[in-house]
Amino acid sequence: MKLYLTAPFNKTLKSRIPITGSKSESNRCLLLRALYPNIAISNLSNSDDALVMQKGLKIDHGTVDIHHAGTAMRFLTAYFASQAGKEVVLTGSQRMTERPIKVLVEALTGLGAEITYENKAGYPPLRIKGKELKINKVSLPANISSQYISALLLIAPKLPSGLELQLEGKITSVPYIRMTLGLLDEIGVENSFQDHSIKVFPKTSVANTNLVVESDWSSASYFYSAIALADPGSVVQLSSYKKTSLQGDSVLAQIYEQLGVQTLYDGNEIQLTNIGATANKHLELDLSNAPDIAQTIVVTCFGLGIGCHLTGLHTLKIKETDRLEALNTELSKLGAKISVTDKSLLLGTSGDFNQDMAIDTYNDHRMAMAFAPLALKTSLYINDAEVVSKSYPDFWSDMKKLGIGVDSL
Repeated sequence: MKLYLTAPFNKTLKSRIPITGSKSESNRCLLLRALYPNIAISNLSNSDDALVMQKGLKIDHGTVDIHHAGTAMRFLTAYFASQAGKEVVLTGSQRMTERPIKVLVEALTGLGAEITYENKAGYPPLRIKGKELKINKVSLPANISSQYISALLLIAPKLPSGLELQLEGKITSVPYIRMTLGLLDEIGVENSFQDHSIKVFPKTSVANTNLVVESDWSSASYFYSAIALADPGSVVQLSSYKKTSLQGDSVLAQIYEQLGVQTLYDGNEIQLTNIGATANKHLELDLSNAPDIAQTIVVTCFGLGIGCHLTGLHTLKIKETDRLEALNTELSKLGAKISVTDKSLLLGTSGDFNQDMAIDTYNDHRMAMAFAPLALKTSLYINDAEVVSKSYPDFWSDMKKLGIGVDSL
C-alpha cells in the first residue's frame, strides 16, 4: 500500500486521540501471564507484535513464526527454553533471520538450556527443547540489547533458584530493564538492581493481579512531532498516560520542550501544545536510554530546519532494518544534510524540502510513522505504509484525525 500525505488547509491542529497500550509493556505482561495464569491484563496493545506474542505463547510443539517481532523472538526464546516438555522451532521473517541472538542463547545455555541453530550459528531459526533450568547465575554483555536482559528477568521468578544476572560493560536502554523489574514488583516478585548485578528471587505463585498497560509513549512521539511541525496554538490530547511512567520513551516530554511543545498532565491524559517557535538551532541528545524515538526526533528537527547530533544509537543497526542507514538514505532524498556512523547521527540545519518524494520503509514501522508528520511541511509518499500495523494499526486513521491528508494510491 502506497499513501500520499499532504498538509491540512488549517495547520493549527486540534484533536483528542486515544492510544492503545505499549507493545513493550504488553509483551512483558503476556509472558508473565503465561507463567502465572491468574494475572489479568487491561489496555493490551492491539499491535501485530502483541498478537504474535499471544499466539506463540499458546504453542507447545512445532513451529512458532513471529514474523518481524523482535521483542517476541527474544522473550519467547527464554520462555520456551524454561518450559520443560515443550519443543519448538522459533523463526521469523527474512530480516529476523539476520538479527543476532547469540548473546541470549549463550546466556540461556549457561543456565542449562538446550537450544540449537537450525541454519546459521548465532541467528534464528532456533530449535528449543524446554527443560527446567537449575543453574541460577549467568553473565552477559549489557551493551547490545536490553531485550536479552529482560527476557531472562521475566522467566527468572519461575526458575527453581531464581536468577543472579551479572551485566558486563555499559548497560544500554536501562529504562526498559527498569520497566521489566517494575512489572515484577507489581506482581510481588522480589528483585534488586545494584551496579551491574540484578537479582530476581523465585516465586512459585502470585496473588490475583490486574496489570494495567500504560499507552505507548513511542506512539505518542509522532504526535509530539506533528504538534512541533504545526502552527503555534496547535493542541492534541492523548490517553492513557501516567506522569510516573515505566517507559523510557516518556523522556519525550522533556526533549520536545526544546522543540516548542509543552506537555500538561490531566488525569490519564496528556495535552501537547505548540507554544511557539523554538530558539534552538542545534539539538544535542544521548538517546542510549530511548533509541526508538531517534527517527521521530531527527525528522522533527529536519522539518523545523534545525540541526541535531544524536548519540547512543548503536542498537539501531540491529532493528527491523539498519535504521541509521535508512534515515541517511531517506532524509537525503528530501534534501537533508546528514551523516551517520554505527552509533550516531549528525543533521545539519536546512530550510528547504524536496517535494513529493517517496519514502521507503524497509519493513520498519517506525520509518513510516516517523516521516508521516513531515507532511505538515512538504507533501510526500510513504511506500509499504501498512507496515505500521506492527506496533500501531490505527496510525493512519489517527493521522487523518489530525487533519493530515492520507490518500491511497
